[in-house]
Amino acid sequence: MSFKLVFLWTDLALWGLFFGLLAYGWRLRRQPHLRATWLRVWRDPLAASSSVVLALFLGLTLLDSVHLRSELPPSGESAAQQGPVYDTRTLSLLDGLLARQMAMREISYSAPLAYRGFTKEPVETGATGATEGGGSGLARDYPRLAFGGAHLQQPEVEWLEDLLRRGGAGLAGGALFTALISVLMATCLAASHGGFKAAWCDLLRDRTDYPWRAVLLTCGVLSLLGGPVLALMDHYHVFGTDRTGNDVLYQALKSIRTAFVIGVLSTLATLPFALALGVLAGYCRGWVDELVQYLYTTLSSVPNVLLIAACVLMVQVFLDKNPEAFETGVERADLKMFMLCLILGLTGWAGLCRLVRAETLKLRELDYVQAARTLGTGHLGIMRRHIVPNVMHLVLITGVLSFSELILYEAVLTYVGVGVDPTVNSFGSMINLARSEMSRDPVVWWSFCAAFGFMLALVLAANLFADGVRDAFDPRARQLRPRRALAAASKD
Repeated sequence: MSFKLVFLWTDLALWGLFFGLLAYGWRLRRQPHLRATWLRVWRDPLAASSSVVLALFLGLTLLDSVHLRSELPPSGESAAQQGPVYDTRTLSLLDGLLARQMAMREISYSAPLAYRGFTKEPVETGATGATEGGGSGLARDYPRLAFGGAHLQQPEVEWLEDLLRRGGAGLAGGALFTALISVLMATCLAASHGGFKAAWCDLLRDRTDYPWRAVLLTCGVLSLLGGPVLALMDHYHVFGTDRTGNDVLYQALKSIRTAFVIGVLSTLATLPFALALGVLAGYCRGWVDELVQYLYTTLSSVPNVLLIAACVLMVQVFLDKNPEAFETGVERADLKMFMLCLILGLTGWAGLCRLVRAETLKLRELDYVQAARTLGTGHLGIMRRHIVPNVMHLVLITGVLSFSELILYEAVLTYVGVGVDPTVNSFGSMINLARSEMSRDPVVWWSFCAAFGFMLALVLAANLFADGVRDAFDPRARQLRPRRALAAASKD
């Protein structure tokens, strides 16, 4: 079976960003001052731990950003056509890894790790055991799930034992994986710590140059949480199913990519306008400064939700009038999400522009800028060589902080109906669908809790990493945290 590689707009942007980060990391080798600043970030235990979580989410995002369409087997009609015929479904590598969870579709709701449905349905009395009422061989009872716990012959007796056995095996696998990571860390540190045993002791006592113990603890927590999930997910719905019977764990994992796309691409879309207009306003002053201030003041006075909703609705009208421009529904939904990122970027550059303008007003009066102007350096050369490099720390700090804000913003926009396409998995759509579920009796809580838990982990990791970046790149922020500054200085 052959496959056709599908290039989506967001896939190209994410992989371009990934290779850009690799190029930036290679560039750091030739710039000692930047390398020293980033090493200060990695010496922060919270930042190092959060980077492990972000790396895990980034790996899932990249797996979900390679899309393929499988070739259909030839038939009588397609044999006469020129070239192969491909399936209309567009799947990613992550979909291939979660093919079992995609196929485990139930009829309706089911609780986490359950083997019966959540709501009573008419079932045959001979297949259920205890029933309520009777008549014509049918009764209302909780039906057996088609996939969750289907391997159990006597679920009332075997269910708890099976959960404990599989969950315990997952915990053992997670503990073994953590032990392997610790051995690998101690082996790598042995050369600089006087042997494997000394390195092991220093690792456990946190006496290393970098907070490897914090990284090890983070890997251990993730392994101990992920081990049981991996051991149970092929036989049970770990986070239950939604109203249409889809696996909630699968939806949550697929929503990670949407959050990354919104957070990263929207942040990148703000940078050209904020950086260019902010530098021009602060350096040129005069009527240029007044014009830029008028633009971002006017933009800030318009309610963001209304402006974004109007732009998204215009994009939706264009998509509805041009359905022939897309081969599959995935391409249409992806273009809408890509346009949403651009809209968020075009409407959210005012705050960063103010910061860049204020910093540029200060930099243009410094001695080295005045000396460059005296030596005859042009205005563009001064802005490119002396102004822009010295405001990039503000851009970096603001960009990292905006990442988590935009993830939450997407959840709000999707909740009110102007976010991503309904066919795209996202935390906002999961919360929106769980809105009615939380008000019913009994409460269907697992969809909301799964979206909340994954989004909390992603946003919290991004915020902690942003704090580390801010402390490293902004000297004034380090002064506000004397204890952490002294700890970092002692390790330097």
